[in-house]
Amino acid sequence: MSGVSILGVVGSLVILLSLFEMLRRHRLREKYALIWGLVALGALTVAAFPGLLAWATTAIGLQVPANLLFFVASLVIMVLTLQHSSELGRLEERTRTLAEDVALLQVELERLSALDAESGRDDA
Repeated sequence: MSGVSILGVVGSLVILLSLFEMLRRHRLREKYALIWGLVALGALTVAAFPGLLAWATTAIGLQVPANLLFFVASLVIMVLTLQHSSELGRLEERTRTLAEDVALLQVELERLSALDAESGRDDA
């Protein structure tokens, strides 16, 4: 096994161990851990069996295996970015709705406080 392959295997294992630790400490949600786990397993597979990348490159008709690797990495990054953008939009909408609900509750509380103050003055 070459030095690059060893480095790839060690890096992938470090990522997998970090994922398990982050899950154990509740620092990462399961849906994100699944995505990153698949990415780490894919990197581990390519690092352990570099012939697979060369075979896939030839099967697709590319010249350089690194081109396929960078293309797949770019697709993964774009999918993750799209997923995070979708999640961000959903959370922004939820935050706006919650802020509106809090504002309505504050108005209602002020109205009830004013009514209570008026009824307290009427009793005196």
